[in-house]
Amino acid sequence: MRGSRISGEVKPMTAKLLCAASCMVLAIGSAQAQAQDEGDQESVNPGAPAPYQQNNGPTVGDLSQSEDIVVTGYRASLAAALNLKRESTSAVDAIVAEDIAKFPDQNLAESLQRIPGIAIERDAGEGRAITVRGLGAQFTRVRVNGMETIATSTDGASANQDRAFDFNIFASELFSSIVVHKTAEAALDEGSLGAVVDLNTGNPLAYGAGVTLTANAQARYNDLNDNFGPRLAGLLGWVNSDETFGVSASVAYSKYKTAELGNNSVRWAQADFASVNGVDCGANPDDSGCAEVSDAFHPRIPRYGLVSHDRERLGATASLQWKPGERTTIAIDGLFSDFKEERDEHWGEVLLRSNEGGIDVSNYTVDGDNNMISADLDNVYVRTERYHRESETKFYQISGKIDQQFTDAFSATLRGGFSRSDADIPVETSLMFDNRDATGYSYDYSDMKSPLLTFGSEIEDPSAFQLAEFRDRPSSTKNKFRAGALDLKWEVTDGFTLSGGPFYRRYDFDTIGYRRDSTYCAAYDCADGQYGAPVTDALSDIFHLGSAGQPSGNTNAWVEPDLDAVTDYLDLYGREATLNEGDRRSVTEEASGGWFQVDYETRLLGLRITGNAGVRYANTDQASQGYVSGEYVKVKRSYDDWLPAMNINFHPTDNLIIRGAVAKVMTRPSLGSLTPGGSVDEFNFAISSGNPFIDPYRATNYDAAIEWYFAPGAIASVAVFKKDIVSFPLSSTREGTYASSGLPTSILTPGTPVYDHVVNGAEPDRLFEFRTTVNGPGASLKGVEIGLNLPFSVFSDALRNFGVLGNVTLVDSDVDYTFNIDGDEIVYTRPLLGLSKRSANGTIYYDDGSFSVRVSGAYRSGYLTSTSGNDNIFEGYGASFNLDASIRYTVNDHIELTLDGTNLTDDYRYRFTDDFARRNYENNHFGRVIMAGVRFKL
Repeated sequence: MRGSRISGEVKPMTAKLLCAASCMVLAIGSAQAQAQDEGDQESVNPGAPAPYQQNNGPTVGDLSQSEDIVVTGYRASLAAALNLKRESTSAVDAIVAEDIAKFPDQNLAESLQRIPGIAIERDAGEGRAITVRGLGAQFTRVRVNGMETIATSTDGASANQDRAFDFNIFASELFSSIVVHKTAEAALDEGSLGAVVDLNTGNPLAYGAGVTLTANAQARYNDLNDNFGPRLAGLLGWVNSDETFGVSASVAYSKYKTAELGNNSVRWAQADFASVNGVDCGANPDDSGCAEVSDAFHPRIPRYGLVSHDRERLGATASLQWKPGERTTIAIDGLFSDFKEERDEHWGEVLLRSNEGGIDVSNYTVDGDNNMISADLDNVYVRTERYHRESETKFYQISGKIDQQFTDAFSATLRGGFSRSDADIPVETSLMFDNRDATGYSYDYSDMKSPLLTFGSEIEDPSAFQLAEFRDRPSSTKNKFRAGALDLKWEVTDGFTLSGGPFYRRYDFDTIGYRRDSTYCAAYDCADGQYGAPVTDALSDIFHLGSAGQPSGNTNAWVEPDLDAVTDYLDLYGREATLNEGDRRSVTEEASGGWFQVDYETRLLGLRITGNAGVRYANTDQASQGYVSGEYVKVKRSYDDWLPAMNINFHPTDNLIIRGAVAKVMTRPSLGSLTPGGSVDEFNFAISSGNPFIDPYRATNYDAAIEWYFAPGAIASVAVFKKDIVSFPLSSTREGTYASSGLPTSILTPGTPVYDHVVNGAEPDRLFEFRTTVNGPGASLKGVEIGLNLPFSVFSDALRNFGVLGNVTLVDSDVDYTFNIDGDEIVYTRPLLGLSKRSANGTIYYDDGSFSVRVSGAYRSGYLTSTSGNDNIFEGYGASFNLDASIRYTVNDHIELTLDGTNLTDDYRYRFTDDFARRNYENNHFGRVIMAGVRFKL
């Protein structure tokens, strides 16, 4: 079965959702606090900052008592967030720090996964990006202190150069709350099909008069690489005695190493081999063994290895608040983050890819999924690879806000700010040792997740290898964002408010990349029969694998390039770096417009009704630049969006809310898709290019929810949602020759398969796959969130310190993807890429104010990430489960001891290729992380 994907087409979803009768949800939100039932009140941490002071009714088990009950710690943060949700006009969820600079998780993304409908994507074992109700990170807008933020990063296997926000750029200690807006309002920034997420660093005046000082110190330990690292944080604030002027500053620092150990196949493919069980396949193509092996899928680059992440993160905030008069408040906020990583990879592999024609196969096995899961191979292309990347992401933001109350009924807010994110990769080096006629190699993927890979005896002998190839690909990406808005508000009468105002935003994206790639013999003179420089002990090391989940008998040591010795030998960084045309791209985007909204509260036949309705207008001017046929071109376009939104809430009783919402929403296309020009995949004969004329993703969202606040600090909720996506850009492919692309041959790297075929003329008419993005017809998505937040005070006052909370989310969608298989178009129906049909999160806790324990588990079902390649039908990740725990003990009013554990089961991350056979793409683990520390508060 061979062919190539040519297009993607979407049709409306026909999914069926199943609901469980008993589920758990973390239902916590954002809005103004509300006093609950009349009678005795439960106060939440009276000494806490103003946003966290709440009034709750007494617990069910304590209705007969008249004294006040003080709730502190983790329960206080849950109660504060729950009370905030209750009076929200739109559907929101939130997480609130239980105290100053004391966020409940070590990573913002890992905190967000506690919220219904949110799942996270992990990188190097820690949360990086979020998926909201089945829609990936590019569909979520993130704001810091009210201003939209784009945080480009360079961690992970590849840099994030898109609209998606990387939450691991910032230390969680810098923030006081996260608010997730799940339904749209005219007042909210446009650009989200999924959610708008607000990150808040806190306000100095909320700390109260005098000096506020907190400091955290933790030691971080990873059991996979026995690495210890520091994690430090502190906050200092001061407010004058009149509480009219306050300043604060915070800083957080961490340095740690994470090991990623496992195996990788770099997909599976089909190809003709030189011989099978001694039969020359070139001379006997109809031989049954040759035909069977040729048709079966085999791993392209089977390998084990280590990816080491050495990370250093520094973050800081500064805030100023001033109230020069009763009706005026001025606030200025600054945020800085510096995230550095050195990524080192060590691989022992065989390049079956593009070299099958010279390899002899024997003792093979083909399974029921047409996989050649085991074989002995001779004359193989053995490679050991050393990869090193140095990267740094610096983020700066400064924003200001003036709140002016002109009269008791009329007010205005002027907001503005600037942010910049610089993601630089000054070094991205790959060095390769090759032994191109090795014997005695075998592989066995009978256990698809833990294959057996064995090399011959020469794998640790430097003299058997030659230094064949080297690469260095420095690059830089810069994002700039400027924004300004004026919000006006007029309280016409009790329960009826008009608001609106103009806005302007400008976003600049620019990326550029260079290359120092070459084979050794293309850069230096080589003797006849030589394909590289002879490898000596001085140029090499012996690498030892460690615990990568490998079976007994696996080869666990090999010779590899010594990074410093080989780069010095080549004078690699002294070589001139040439511009890679496909990596020079830029986008300038300006959005301007305005919004108008009516907020109301009324009663109809005794029923309390709240809500809002309005419309937002946005004009987008876009200019994209990139190389096309060797010429740097600019493409301009403009489009408009009218985005009405409505939220309505019915309150049949004081403790029951029925919510509904409908809105038109939009998300602008991904940056990589918007730029003209493209780049060449020199190993897979593919050319990728952008399309500046892609339409935005546009949809109509429908939401409904029931929230039952059946006891103080408790909620049971069900929310359903549907997104009718009317425009959904999709990938598309066509076939053509390299000459038809218009790209010059000068951009090709000597020694690569494409270079050999195009420049050396081996197959001048060989077909290439041209990949781009086109406007799709639309899609549909629907789902349900069900849950419970249950303090055990509901059952008995003796159990008031215990509780459980969690959520289950079920989402589905249908998309028709069209593939070209052996000349026939075949349609496969699957969910949207990045969508997990099931996700769940649960927490069990005990908190008596002095001692608290939390155990949390997060589950995400498998999901598809792309339509794959090499004739595989889709690829994606398997299901994951992460278990975390936290212990806190308050020694006195000033000192608290902490112990945290993440990924306690050391969950493996399995990535597959082909949705039918689920062939191994990679399987790796990152180790358990334990953090112990102390917190001081003055």
